[in-house]
Amino acid sequence: MSNTLSKSNNLATDNIAKLLWMYTLPAMVGTVVMSVYNIVDRIFIGQGVGPLAISGLALTFPFMIVLMAFGMLIGAGSASRISITLGENNKEKAEKILGNAVTLTFIISGTVVLFAMLFMDNLLYLFGGTTNTIQYAHDYMKIIIPGGVLTALYFGLNNIMRASGHPRKAMFNILLGAVCNIILDPIFIFVFHWGIEGAAIATVISYLVGTINGVTHFMLKSTPLRFHLKNFKLEKEIIKSIISIGLSPFSMQIGTSLVVILINSTLLKYGGDLAIGAYGIINSVNMLVVMFIIGLNQGSQPIIGFNYGAKNYDRVFKTLRYAAIVGTGLTTLGFLIGTFLPHQVVSLFTRDESLQQVATVAQRISVMMFPIIGFQIVVSNFFQSIGNAKIAIVLSLTRQFIFLIPAIFLLPPIFGLNGAWAVMPVSDGLSAIVSAGTFFWFYKKFKAETK
Repeated sequence: MSNTLSKSNNLATDNIAKLLWMYTLPAMVGTVVMSVYNIVDRIFIGQGVGPLAISGLALTFPFMIVLMAFGMLIGAGSASRISITLGENNKEKAEKILGNAVTLTFIISGTVVLFAMLFMDNLLYLFGGTTNTIQYAHDYMKIIIPGGVLTALYFGLNNIMRASGHPRKAMFNILLGAVCNIILDPIFIFVFHWGIEGAAIATVISYLVGTINGVTHFMLKSTPLRFHLKNFKLEKEIIKSIISIGLSPFSMQIGTSLVVILINSTLLKYGGDLAIGAYGIINSVNMLVVMFIIGLNQGSQPIIGFNYGAKNYDRVFKTLRYAAIVGTGLTTLGFLIGTFLPHQVVSLFTRDESLQQVATVAQRISVMMFPIIGFQIVVSNFFQSIGNAKIAIVLSLTRQFIFLIPAIFLLPPIFGLNGAWAVMPVSDGLSAIVSAGTFFWFYKKFKAETK
């Protein structure tokens, strides 16, 4: 590859704070807007259909998380590899990774969609469905599932677009889909009276618009990284390189999906359908905060990956330090809002007083460890960005799986419904401690090896 692309990115020379702002702001806007998809759906459904519809929609969380997981398996994995490859000045290989990523997305997400269509009702009962909520979930899923390939491709192409030096275009693409969703949701729900099915149709149309725009970007002659027919043929080594890094965010999302299933079952046992609805609300709100951190990670990933590939290690750790400070500040803000303004936030989703009461308590408990969780998420992403998949996977799983699952079985039998809400801050706190210890061990070892 010529030096043109490397120089145009300025990832090796520009001021780190300036670069982080330039890449992170569009990424944050993009990820936060993705979270707004869920929030807008829940607000319109809660206000226009009812509290049990929110509970029904919460049942679809595990499947939507799985779709995102497969999108991240390919999208995040290929994005990290492309950043490192561009840092090594190898455009031809980067384009091969792009082509293989698209082919893998179609194959894997298509398989997931087929499985979900065949076993939809079984899955929904597994996710915690009851006779009161299952129909709402079914009406939503029968439309969302066929659009699953679009969802995975949409996420994947945006990650690659950002990693290849186009953070603003990636942000615009996310905004494009979100604006479509926000416009179509009230029209389909309140004007056409399509209920929860209208929300699903609006979401699929929005993903379609964003996917078309993403595909168009990589077909333009003015785009440095482009689609070439020969690169869609899968290559074993490229597949392995994509999946090895993508396994970290994939594992995190799959772990999240399994945990959501367990939490839904626990909440149903200790709090009934309204508790599941409350979880749907607080999960949307808390994910909004986490999405800021994910956007921060996506913005820092090309900077860290590029400079790691170019062996500019001082810039790598300086980027990490800035990202950790910003991440901690963001989650601390989320803690303050969740602790002191929970009722005001919850009331946006529902006018039902019983649901408001349950969700308000849940919100306060769930954010107790937020001030330290920003650091944990940033550090997990750091290891993914430098291609250290094993550590990234372990750190991702500590928060979403390793600590959380035992807590689910230990706390609710002792503390009831409050114990079910407490599993989240307990897991957050323990995983942050492990991540801090792991990073300082790695940093000391890395410094000794690179002297």
